[in-house]
Amino acid sequence: VQLVESGGGLVQTGGSLRLSCAASGSTGSVNVWGWYRRAPVKQRELVATIISGRGTTNYADSVKGRFTISRDNAKDTIYLQMNSLKPDDTAVYYCNAASLGLGSLYWGQGTQVTVSS
Repeated sequence: VQLVESGGGLVQTGGSLRLSCAASGSTGSVNVWGWYRRAPVKQRELVATIISGRGTTNYADSVKGRFTISRDNAKDTIYLQMNSLKPDDTAVYYCNAASLGLGSLYWGQGTQVTVSS
């Protein structure tokens, strides 16, 4: 599975961005899609996940009510709509795909999100 993120950039506090993750390859094997982020001098953290088929979503407490993860099955694309952005949201955001049957994890190259105060 190959993942390519886009949509990052510079935005002011309170602004919005939508990240996209275009998936290709054996996407049918993926059970869980997710977005993670890594801020400077911090460890990578989970932002949101969505389960294939069910569409069940899960969010980090820090983004609940502000971020929304979704998937367009026809386009094989995963989105992260980010609203009410804060400087603490500044990070490199990574798309992730987990195939439990294959025991594999896939990562995109990351896209930078910078929120200015």
